[in-house]
Amino acid sequence: MMQIIKRVVYPLVFICPIWAAAQTTNLPEGSKEYQIIDRLEIKYGKNTQLNFSTQKPYTRKAIVQQAEFIDSMFHTDSMKLLPNAIKLTPVDEYNVQRLLMNNSEWVTGSKENFASKNTLWNTFYTTPGNLFEVNTKDFFLAVNPILNLQVGSESGKDGMLYYNKRGITLRGMIANKIGFSTTISDNQERGPQFFTDYVIAQRALPGEGFYKKFGTNGYDYFDGRGYISFGVTKYIDVQFGYDKNFIGNGYRSLFLDGAGNSALFLKLNTKIWKFNYENIFMELIPTYDKVKGDKLLDRKYAALHHLSLDVTKWLNLGLFESVSFGRKNHFDFQYLNPIIFLRHVEGSVGSPDNAMVGFDFKANVAKQFQFYGQFILDEFHVNQIFKNNGSWVNKYGYQLGVKYVDAFKINNLDLQFETNRVRPFTYSHYDSTANYTHYNQPLAHPLGANFQEYIGIVKYQPAPKWHFDARVIYYYKGLDTADQNFGGDIFKLYNTRKKNEGFFVGDGLKKKVLNAAFTVGYELKENLFIEANYLFRKENGYDNINVFHIGIRLNSLRRDYNF
Repeated sequence: MMQIIKRVVYPLVFICPIWAAAQTTNLPEGSKEYQIIDRLEIKYGKNTQLNFSTQKPYTRKAIVQQAEFIDSMFHTDSMKLLPNAIKLTPVDEYNVQRLLMNNSEWVTGSKENFASKNTLWNTFYTTPGNLFEVNTKDFFLAVNPILNLQVGSESGKDGMLYYNKRGITLRGMIANKIGFSTTISDNQERGPQFFTDYVIAQRALPGEGFYKKFGTNGYDYFDGRGYISFGVTKYIDVQFGYDKNFIGNGYRSLFLDGAGNSALFLKLNTKIWKFNYENIFMELIPTYDKVKGDKLLDRKYAALHHLSLDVTKWLNLGLFESVSFGRKNHFDFQYLNPIIFLRHVEGSVGSPDNAMVGFDFKANVAKQFQFYGQFILDEFHVNQIFKNNGSWVNKYGYQLGVKYVDAFKINNLDLQFETNRVRPFTYSHYDSTANYTHYNQPLAHPLGANFQEYIGIVKYQPAPKWHFDARVIYYYKGLDTADQNFGGDIFKLYNTRKKNEGFFVGDGLKKKVLNAAFTVGYELKENLFIEANYLFRKENGYDNINVFHIGIRLNSLRRDYNF
């Protein structure tokens, strides 16, 4: 696939800049700006023509356009007189200004307030958000260090827990037509015992790829990501690189989740009128065992389509389809068609691959609520559904959620509740290379299949620099027994089951987990946070654990143990 993409992308890189539209880079998912974008979208109560928020990571250009548009609405005197005018809190206004300052290359208004009062040698931190910045007519570059240092302890366990991340990130634009970004970091980590147990059982480090053992129950790994972006036309953008992608409006996604390892991808995004159509082609790593010495890993592939439509001013609907497949380390050219139904192609080549379809929605209500959901369909027999006999062929899952901003009339108190349910054998296949996985981790929800999950999230920002976050996750999941496949392990072949009926969510060895976390943080300088975190985890059959962390992070996302 690498050679194919090179042949497609390289000519475009040199040809398209002649007439390409302005290009942008992405804002890493989980960045602090995501919360204010959520709030602006819900408070405005209408879908703008941008129609971007289901596909993540967000582009910096899109979030600046959204923020500038809604901020201008808020500050227009004539709009303030309307009974349903948008209402921003002082903290919202602060967050909007920081969002614009940290993404100033796309700001169309005044940038006078973005300059630092105290620069370092008139070279570094000329703006508070970037260590080093160049912003000329045909070239923009921002360079920043990455630092995340956490230390902690776990009840009943000896030794210190730690997370040590150091690196650098840079982004830029050339002639306002080619965007580029790269992030590299070196990491050492020792997490709680359940984290270590997961690594041993799955032969995978959550969210990462290749790793090595480090010290006692610790791991060492290198994380490198990067991509280029350019426009084919005014309405079509292209990205090619190695990074994570996410499709959905929830904390989790049943379509494509960013909880796993990064992957090589080619992404086309077409945005016109009320449509946003995204195509993602990925090269993935199938299930493998770590071996001593160097070895070239096999490859597998996936193609995904997601069409998003603003049906009304407050309702957005989406259609999703995907196919994951294994060939002898080469891509199937028929799946490169960006506008054909993938299920049709999968059938026309003999139906050997793992095809899925889905539906999602998002509705903004009363300028305080957002209701959202997903439905994923791997396989479905209507006659078996009405029998309610737990047929294995009924492989599907759903998500329902709600976000509530300024809850109970308390400024900047935001609540979110979400439930996810996936039936046994969903995402799995009779060919191990075609299961919906990458680098020994699921491509969608990190729990795989055969589970029911409930999530509650509280976010509170009482003042510009303070934040309080609480998250509670409860789930139960059916595990396999020694002689029976109950459909929870999506890496297993589904034809290893010993029966065809009697499969219900949670069947097997039922694992029940309560995972609750609370974080308090303060932003010392721009993008420099000091935080304290407490985690409580209870699992049936094991002792309860209490984990405490304190740390500092700069231009880095928080490391969560949310399973």
